[in-house]
Amino acid sequence: MSGGEEGAAIVAESPAPALGEPMDIMTALQLVLKKSLAHDGLARGLHEGAKIIEKHAAQLCVLAEDCNQPDYVKLVRALCADHNVSLITVPSAKTLGEWAGLCKIDSEGKARKVVGCSCVVVKDYGEESEGLHIVQEYVKSH
Repeated sequence: MSGGEEGAAIVAESPAPALGEPMDIMTALQLVLKKSLAHDGLARGLHEGAKIIEKHAAQLCVLAEDCNQPDYVKLVRALCADHNVSLITVPSAKTLGEWAGLCKIDSEGKARKVVGCSCVVVKDYGEESEGLHIVQEYVKSH
């Protein structure tokens, strides 16, 4: 029985590229958010995110492009600009919610009941990784 469970864990890790293959920014961001979530370093949603940014504890802010509340987007962008927090946008709130852990993982390792999340703030990256270096280089260049 444990052999099947190990197979499911390997399937869940499949988005990571093969060794030697360059990692794109979205895959790197997904890995950074996963590590940060494991180290209790994520603030999900506007209320939690705004509190972390105001405390000057935020290191990175991720905003969903498909957010349909213009005031929400304006507030997050203004807070990030005021407090010198780097801002990265992702195309979908559902994708961001899945990366931030707002879902259930079924027995095959697939995400179910994904809740959308328009804003995620990273307060602790967790541990150093290749994905973290790629995200930091992306932030410096944009």
